[in-house]
Amino acid sequence: MSELHDLLVGMAVDAATLAKQRRDVGVTVAASKSSLEDIVTEADREVERLVVDRIRAARPDDGILGEEGTSVTGTSGLTWVIDPIDGTVNYFYGIPAYAVSIALVEGDPDPRTWRAIAGAVVNAATGELFEAQRGGGARRDGREIRVADAVPAEIALIGTGFGYSAERRVRQAAVVQGLIGSVRDIRRIGSAALDLASVASGSLNAYFERGLQPWDMAAGALLVEEAGGAVLGWDGAPASSDFLLAAAPDLAAGLMELLAPLHPHEV
Repeated sequence: MSELHDLLVGMAVDAATLAKQRRDVGVTVAASKSSLEDIVTEADREVERLVVDRIRAARPDDGILGEEGTSVTGTSGLTWVIDPIDGTVNYFYGIPAYAVSIALVEGDPDPRTWRAIAGAVVNAATGELFEAQRGGGARRDGREIRVADAVPAEIALIGTGFGYSAERRVRQAAVVQGLIGSVRDIRRIGSAALDLASVASGSLNAYFERGLQPWDMAAGALLVEEAGGAVLGWDGAPASSDFLLAAAPDLAAGLMELLAPLHPHEV
């Protein structure tokens, strides 16, 4: 387990270094995906290739699930879940909040059933490293981190995100409008992996979003859990693309009550 974790962290750091180097040179948009706003850069593809090549050389029997199209069915029962650049729009605009996220999970590559055993999120712009092992705690740059103590919702700083579809963003904005008067404030950072890392390290009290993909949440959710937090789906379901809420356990329960009449899982 320690060797796998070290391999994962080393790949994440090297991938983040490459992403930062490419950003410093200049960003080229390779394509749009689900919408004109949902872009993929040449760097996304290059960073994913770097990680995939390393995995296939070191662990040829493992599965791989990558945002930019890599899908390998393994035979070992382990799958590497890769987001080469989480926060691509930030990356494109030069906003220093974009990350490499890599997790290793047991079971099928489905967040509703898998068991994450190791994960790392690296803010490529700053080099800040968040990493966790199942049962081994979570760390930021080598120092243990914990979620913030539970506070009343009215003084909680909440993170969220919006989808690429304009129609969905309008509905999600209505949820924010309904919630913002009941909490301290709401932040939209633009990288789910960094949002989850911020909850794990106490910089945000909570984070919620609908529409996350497996690679958006795999490493970050493990960070939160290993930092003492709760990661929940809607109405008792596991966290998935349907809905995710991460917070200190007591705060998570209170936020679910506030969110219930706003139906964030339906936007």
